[in-house]
Amino acid sequence: QVQLVESGGGLVQAGGSLRLSCTASGVIVRINTMGWYRQAPEKERELVAGIASDGSTNYADSVKGRFTISRDYAKNTVYLQMNSLKPEDTGVYRCLGEIRRFGGVVDYWGQGTQVTVSS
Repeated sequence: QVQLVESGGGLVQAGGSLRLSCTASGVIVRINTMGWYRQAPEKERELVAGIASDGSTNYADSVKGRFTISRDYAKNTVYLQMNSLKPEDTGVYRCLGEIRRFGGVVDYWGQGTQVTVSS
């Protein structure tokens, strides 16, 4: 079994920073893409940032220049550094890992961590 466990959410004032972490554990052959998604109340889930196995990254337009995604390959961990936070960044952030196991490639989700930005 594979688990993704997130940490680092919380309450912060606008303009502040938070760093999210997500670590994958279990029987893993290789982790392909990892990403962070968020969902605000009454809104669709959206991709915030993604990072491929070669280190290439992509970001939602709304977070470019403020958020940075990175990976520690040895620790099977992905990070999301969030700076200059805005109230509209509020939501539940979940990480996604595209993980190759011996039986094939499977997408796994973390349980989510709440980020609340007050104005």
